[in-house]
Amino acid sequence: MESLDSLTKILSELDARRAELTASFDVDTLQSEEDDLRLKMEAPDFWQDQTRAVKISRRAELLHKDIQQWRDLEADFKEGEELLKLSKTGQDEDLIPELSKKIEIWRADLEALETSTLYSGPYDDKDVILSINAGTGGVDAQDWAQMLERMYLRFAEKQGWKAEILDRLTATEAGIKSVMISFSGIRAYGNLKSENGTHRLLRNSPFNADGLRQTSFASVEVIPELAETEINIKDEDVRLDVFRSSGPGGQSVNTTDSAVRLVHIPTGITISCQSERSQHQNKENAYTILRARLAQLELKKKEEAEKKLKGGVVKAEWGQQVRSYWFYGNRLVKDHRSDYSDSDVDGVMDGKLEKFIAAYLRCLRQQN
Repeated sequence: MESLDSLTKILSELDARRAELTASFDVDTLQSEEDDLRLKMEAPDFWQDQTRAVKISRRAELLHKDIQQWRDLEADFKEGEELLKLSKTGQDEDLIPELSKKIEIWRADLEALETSTLYSGPYDDKDVILSINAGTGGVDAQDWAQMLERMYLRFAEKQGWKAEILDRLTATEAGIKSVMISFSGIRAYGNLKSENGTHRLLRNSPFNADGLRQTSFASVEVIPELAETEINIKDEDVRLDVFRSSGPGGQSVNTTDSAVRLVHIPTGITISCQSERSQHQNKENAYTILRARLAQLELKKKEEAEKKLKGGVVKAEWGQQVRSYWFYGNRLVKDHRSDYSDSDVDGVMDGKLEKFIAAYLRCLRQQN
């Protein structure tokens, strides 16, 4: 157990870090913004424009979360000061172990608050479309793509996000060839933009009779999801094709022309969706993806915007992995951009990505 003097020093250091954050976290200004948004939400015609209403509601929710987190932390530090006073006066010796436990909690809360100040990108508050494609490695790569799919779905579940599979192509032997998922939640793009790039897996292959070591790759693409009002697509610029779904599913999936293919004539971008039974729903999903693709294309025209959109990483090409996962020997997951690593491989594959995200965001801020 740490001494009272040691705990006093640690609490003082944490409080100094909290004070430094005050300059970049103006609670009064944020509270004023939240109050204004709440007034707009009380208007009788607020939900007539659903796109605008969702945007305002999400911003208000985000502000409330950050403000409450900050105020809770301030209250915690005041409690810590009181515990220190009582401990120093000898009124209650049992307070020292209690204070030691609380300091560790406050340290984690402070780190979380520091991370919240790193979400400064223009699309960080947006929903996101995440695509996974199996790369080099055959069946192992397809299995790896499915493992990544589960990892992101578990992460989203822990965040309380909504996840919707827009398109998914199952592999013949094992795993998946590709999947496209829409994630909706607080700072979805701000969190998942760190995942954009090539992910490399090194393991003893379960698909090899000799159990030889196999290196597999899967590419992950992350783009912000935009509303119809944020990007305009002319009807004459799109060719719509319908065809019979080739994927697994119920009767109506395989016996009707429910699959949809959109071709954006000016750019040549092609989007196919066949995961839903309804042709109408597949069409909506395809247009959602097309809007995101077009937005991405526009941003790529500007070097600085591309850097922010892609997180300053290289394109998802083999040999240029952003993260490696070692499943043998000294098991480890390492991000090659921030140099952050974690030996809890099972935890990471179960969606424990928060520290990787925070490390990436700090690295991104230093680059900018």
